[in-house]
Amino acid sequence: MPANLSKPELDLALAQCQKLQTALGQLRVESLDTSAFSTAAQNQQALRNALPVRFDEVLMQLLNRLESSALFTDESCSFSRHDLLDSFQLWLDKAGQTLQAQASSQTSHAPDRLS
Repeated sequence: MPANLSKPELDLALAQCQKLQTALGQLRVESLDTSAFSTAAQNQQALRNALPVRFDEVLMQLLNRLESSALFTDESCSFSRHDLLDSFQLWLDKAGQTLQAQASSQTSHAPDRLS
């Protein structure tokens, strides 16, 4: 897990996680295309840097599968768009939980300024 992110870095990562959540919602209703979603996901560098390396590996695998699935007009036996989008949702949920845990850790280790 990335060590000791500053509050601004963590806040930016959380904002980027929310931005990607919005983009996923748009992708689900087809108001955003696969290519634009993929670009958006890859461009959330603060989010990607704030998470353990394994998150980035999984994100890149999901994006590769999503881009490959875009080549098919219907559900294929290899790629289910619905399942892929659910996998992205799971990734985002876990990313958000990881970032929230980091934020909680920062506040619980903050020095007591009142004493």
